[in-house]
Amino acid sequence: MATIKQFEDLEIWQKAREICRIVYETKKNTNLKNDFKLYNQLNGSSGSIMDNIAEGFERNGNREFIQFLSIAKASCGETRSQLYRAFDRGYLNDDDFEDFKTKVISLSRQINGFIDYLQKSDFKGTKFK
Repeated sequence: MATIKQFEDLEIWQKAREICRIVYETKKNTNLKNDFKLYNQLNGSSGSIMDNIAEGFERNGNREFIQFLSIAKASCGETRSQLYRAFDRGYLNDDDFEDFKTKVISLSRQINGFIDYLQKSDFKGTKFK
């Protein structure tokens, strides 16, 4: 495993950031910009993924980090559900929807794998800092 000194070094945080960027680009380039409530929900849930990874990393130990990773994983599910609404309302075409959905599912699985790793290790939050 690569040396992790800050949350920005975590691949899961980097991927979460990319999902947030895609949400913003979708807003800019589609009529999602006019559906304020859905955009705000999608922006909030995707932002919650990266924010909870960061906050959990900055906490003091394995248990708290796992708890925040679990919240981040749940936010992946919320984001994916909102993607369906965006797709159903015509803001995403088939290819963009499938690509975006695949990225969110992949991130959710990766977060789950990291949770499993942390549960099996003796990580206490200080090895990465």
